[in-house]
Amino acid sequence: MDRLEEISRALQQGDEETVSALTRAALEEKRSAREVLEGGLIAGMDVVGDRFRAHEVFLPDVLLAARAMIAGMEVLRPVLLADRVPSRGKVVIGTVQGDLHDIGKNLVGVMLRGAGFDVIDLGSDVSPEGFVDAALENEARLIGMSALLTTTMPVMRRVVALLSERGLRDRIRVIVGGAPVSTDFAREIGADSYAYDAANAVQRVEDLLR
Repeated sequence: MDRLEEISRALQQGDEETVSALTRAALEEKRSAREVLEGGLIAGMDVVGDRFRAHEVFLPDVLLAARAMIAGMEVLRPVLLADRVPSRGKVVIGTVQGDLHDIGKNLVGVMLRGAGFDVIDLGSDVSPEGFVDAALENEARLIGMSALLTTTMPVMRRVVALLSERGLRDRIRVIVGGAPVSTDFAREIGADSYAYDAANAVQRVEDLLR
């Protein structure tokens, strides 16, 4: 079996020690950091995302795979920095102001990192200004917002409006998600996309930042 396929399979099994060891071995075999990242780690997380979407694996499996992904990234990160391998883009995420629920948002962050994005996680109870200022400071191309309470959904509208007021709407994309959120609501507030779960969020972000 090819080394990259071994990494991918170990990651799918959530075996962080094996992923770390295989990632080191691949680098010692003179595989490029980009090749290991894309052909091993990201390829493995893609399979996990597909299986999660198909209800073949569940949240604990995704979290184990994410831990394995992080273990591999710890090995790769110094080499990626030295080789100046660019990320797939910077993304700011957070749960909107007035809402403290963060399990879904945390999973989205893990899976976006696993897909090769730089994620700036602002946590929960984030104001519209907090989202927009963080996107500017970090030169992020996308803001992702989550809400679990219907009473906090209007904050999403204010973020989109604030981006427009500051002349940033063409530069920064917006994606929304959470139990009470829908495609119709996303369209109504002027967001670029809606994601119904973490795996779908990765797909949507990839589409928006191509």
